[in-house]
Amino acid sequence: MFRPTLAVPLLIAALLGWRLARAAAVRWRDLRAAQRYEISAEARPLLLRAGGAVLCLMCVTALGVALLVGGRPGDAAASAAISASTSAADEARAAAAPRPAAPPVPSASAASAPAGSASAVPLGDVRFESVGHPAGGELLQGSVPGQDGHPRAVRVWLPAEYQKDPKAQYPVIVLHSGTAGQTADADLPDVFDGVASAVQLGRARPFVVVAPEAPGGTGHPCDLIAAAPQAVADDTALRTAVSAAFRTLPAGPGGWSTLGIEGGAPCAAAAGLARPDLYGAAAAVSGRYDAPALAQTGAEAPGTGVARLLLAAAKGDAPGLADARRLQTALRAGTGRAAAADVRISDIVEDYTPQRERLRLVRVAVQYLAESLVKPS
Repeated sequence: MFRPTLAVPLLIAALLGWRLARAAAVRWRDLRAAQRYEISAEARPLLLRAGGAVLCLMCVTALGVALLVGGRPGDAAASAAISASTSAADEARAAAAPRPAAPPVPSASAASAPAGSASAVPLGDVRFESVGHPAGGELLQGSVPGQDGHPRAVRVWLPAEYQKDPKAQYPVIVLHSGTAGQTADADLPDVFDGVASAVQLGRARPFVVVAPEAPGGTGHPCDLIAAAPQAVADDTALRTAVSAAFRTLPAGPGGWSTLGIEGGAPCAAAAGLARPDLYGAAAAVSGRYDAPALAQTGAEAPGTGVARLLLAAAKGDAPGLADARRLQTALRAGTGRAAAADVRISDIVEDYTPQRERLRLVRVAVQYLAESLVKPS
């Protein structure tokens, strides 16, 4: 004889199993993404949700069998229950299946560069000239007026792929320096090797790297930027000069990002938190941070964009990881846009020498920036 009381728990178990399966699929995708750029992630929530989904599926199966055995052929309630359980199981399997990463979305450039050699590109009074070929690319230097009206050095690194396709447009990494009056590559000459290796390993698309001279007038320019984000060296004049001279994506969260290493890490964190309308993502490597100041900077960010920030440090860098976690906690407990910031920590890079660790950390940071830029806002 048909038992209608079984239909209600069957439907409840099917619905709960479907929701748990979808939640497990979302956790699985997050775990896979974290593993790709070496960010630690907790697997326990995934296992709990997957186990709950399996338990619900077993309940649905048992209840469905009971209905089939005790019901009449063609009974509408039994058919609806069986259909619901089958649909839930199919959707759970489809949600758990791995999905390929979305390809980068191309966008139009603000201005195109001349088709000739990149070693000397005139733009009014701004001229970029070649000063070397690190990491298989080309390094150029120009002089761009600063916010105080005085000229400042700006270095631009073009990847090896830049000359191969004269129509391709490239995303930008603004590389911040922690030393007043210097560009970041002066302290970190191997930084371009880290950027290039991320591309060679297939972890990121090629980037144009822009390294402006850090503000002067202080021995700690990143402290100044954390307290006054308007002092960020990446201003309108620099963005206009770079966009006009090189084939870059337009300045904005879909094409520009920021990176700081060691002394420059707080600058990158401040720039990313203060300008989510300009930077799609920011990465700070092996830095030390003034958490209250940066939380205030993030709280006062304009617009509605969500700041995306990676704080990366080597596994053995206990002070750096402690500072990163303090900053993450301060932002989550902050107000305004700070509380909405998506802050991740990479803490598992380990190698034989500090130089090797820095290379791997830069590679992790570049991969994070590349993956964050292609995501919708």
